[in-house]
Amino acid sequence: MISVKVSYTVKPEFVVQNKQNISTFLSDFKKLVNANFLYNVYLEADGLTFLHISMYENEDVQHEVLHVPSFLQFQKERDESGLNDSHKFETLTFIGSSLSVVK
Repeated sequence: MISVKVSYTVKPEFVVQNKQNISTFLSDFKKLVNANFLYNVYLEADGLTFLHISMYENEDVQHEVLHVPSFLQFQKERDESGLNDSHKFETLTFIGSSLSVVK
């Protein structure tokens, strides 16, 4: 199981576009019926900081998910919006869940 946490803060004028881009790639992710993964996105109380938590069965699934064209476009636009060094990436150690997930 691969678990990842990514957070970043966008400029106020990019929040709406970022939400639209997230909605687009999440819609495309839902079409990956054979990939065993969970991907959640949250907006923190400041209204500018996004938090992505993802879990993948293995590296093959992670690679498939992270190479969906709409996700690559989301990343490109996010990075070009000016994150001011707020982008943080962490690998997490999975302990357990109330959901049925592969461990």
